[in-house]
Amino acid sequence: MTLLLSAGRVATLVGDFDRSPAYAGLADALTLLIGDGRIAVETRLPSERELTGALGVSRTTVTRAYAALREAGYAEARRGSGTFTRVPGGRSRAHDRALLPRPGDGDAIDLNCAAPSAPPGIAHAYAEAAADLPAYLGGHGYFPAGLPSLQAAIAASYDERGLPTPPDQIMVTPGALTAASIVAQAFTGPGDRVLVETPTYPNATDALRHAGARLTPSPVDPEGWDLDAVAATVRQTSPRLAYLIPDFQNPTGHLMSDDQRAAYAEVLRRAHTVAVVDEAHQALALEGQPMPRPFAAYAPETITIGSASKSFWGGLRLGWIRAPRGQMERLTQARVSMDLGAPVLEQLVLARLLGDADEILTANRVRLRSQRDALIGAVEDLLPDWDFHRPSGGLALWCQLPGAFGTALATEAERRGVIIAPGPVFAAEGGLDRFVRIPWTRPADELTEAVRRVAAAWSVVRERPVSSGRTTRVMVA
Repeated sequence: MTLLLSAGRVATLVGDFDRSPAYAGLADALTLLIGDGRIAVETRLPSERELTGALGVSRTTVTRAYAALREAGYAEARRGSGTFTRVPGGRSRAHDRALLPRPGDGDAIDLNCAAPSAPPGIAHAYAEAAADLPAYLGGHGYFPAGLPSLQAAIAASYDERGLPTPPDQIMVTPGALTAASIVAQAFTGPGDRVLVETPTYPNATDALRHAGARLTPSPVDPEGWDLDAVAATVRQTSPRLAYLIPDFQNPTGHLMSDDQRAAYAEVLRRAHTVAVVDEAHQALALEGQPMPRPFAAYAPETITIGSASKSFWGGLRLGWIRAPRGQMERLTQARVSMDLGAPVLEQLVLARLLGDADEILTANRVRLRSQRDALIGAVEDLLPDWDFHRPSGGLALWCQLPGAFGTALATEAERRGVIIAPGPVFAAEGGLDRFVRIPWTRPADELTEAVRRVAAAWSVVRERPVSSGRTTRVMVA
């Protein structure tokens, strides 16, 4: 279906664009809007006459702006129909259907990767950051701890959350997964025990295994954390580290309360176990609710991992470590055996985004909340025999099936053009085949269609369970 964009809406979106010269400023503003996704691909732009009146500019200004868009590959003229938005390279360049496509994926709806598209403002931050880049080109470009300006911006975000943090306690990394790998390399050795939640983020547990650690599973129930069970496990195993996701836990979506954090921290203190806390989803509170204090406020020796991928955009490929006092040298030694720093341009971009975080994150939360509600509504309507906890934030729904059919369902759903992750992917040591994870990171109409296809697959699987024949897809988020 062709989307139509009114001249008044375009005028609102472009706002007070640069008018020196006006045609170039209008073309730049429209390019950013198309690149950000605020104007969708295949949208028909208003006629030159209509936009001229809405903007109060000359017809020549709009004509030249549209010509510049076409020349840059962000629009095309269709005889008798008007001017339509596009992106260079075509729609496949704008929307990644599958992280690592397999033959036959085609237009599959990929719900294996719980990472949203970029919110408004990302392209503009890149454009501004590019202007700052020349100041760094005269140096070597390596910043193992991160650009000082970005270290300061990240540290300030912890200050705002009630956790005083000097910039020298921050290490910027190429993503949160690299951060987890650095921590594993620095703080574990062959045979060391590490407590891990189950279900949990599978790539983090893989990083711990690669460092030689022995994993000790600690179940996160459909209702949340059982702290008595956690305490018993910690007493019996005395783990060196405990990898936790207290903020909209991936994949269950649970949020650990302040009282639970204080109690958990006390359990770990008694066992001399250091918490490694993954805060990748911390900024995604979708109900406007106040968030609990950082886990490190209750356990000062906590190593905290953060990420720009979920709150801003995965393409930034930036994460960070907030290190306890006296541990940065140890982390740096581990880090330089893996890489020498994150890309300078992306660090400049993130520093700008953090400086304007409230506006960008608010818009992103509004979008994600709408998508969450669309997903939940579709699951309630089409899959009424499934159970789930309604998360107040994060990115995914953890659905419990009436039987252990998760892997078979994922296989059948894939045949129908939907890629989802079954529960065993998130299990530290097997099991969890009664679950599937469905992120709300695609547009609402895609989510509704995906659930329709999954419901059709479920009607087959529950009547006649089939052998999956499934090989595990790469999981990143």
